[in-house]
Amino acid sequence: MTVTLHVCITCRAGQTLGEGETTPGKRLHGAILETGVPEGVRVVPVECLSACSQGCSVALSAPGRWSYVYGRLSDANAQDVVAGAAAYAAAPDGIVPWRSRPEIFRKQSLARIPPVAVVPEAAE
Repeated sequence: MTVTLHVCITCRAGQTLGEGETTPGKRLHGAILETGVPEGVRVVPVECLSACSQGCSVALSAPGRWSYVYGRLSDANAQDVVAGAAAYAAAPDGIVPWRSRPEIFRKQSLARIPPVAVVPEAAE
């Protein structure tokens, strides 16, 4: 199963940027791609994760798994984000044992969202 790593590319991380400057979120996205995406992980740039006051943010999700949002990140954290995404991909329910998570995933979690329950549609 493929998991999705959403990376907010519009994030300014509280910085005022000049014309044509690359946002910190785009730099994080680029650094993640340069680090190398683990097998089973798809990286998707997104316009906003609504964690604007928390610096650069990413989210991990997959069908039937817990989802996570992490913040206060920068391009310097790309290797840890990739390691965390790989551990998430390897966990059948999306719950990576606390001690097995990279430090930024232990300390910089903004939200943990339960799996979405699939409700069968009512018969017509």
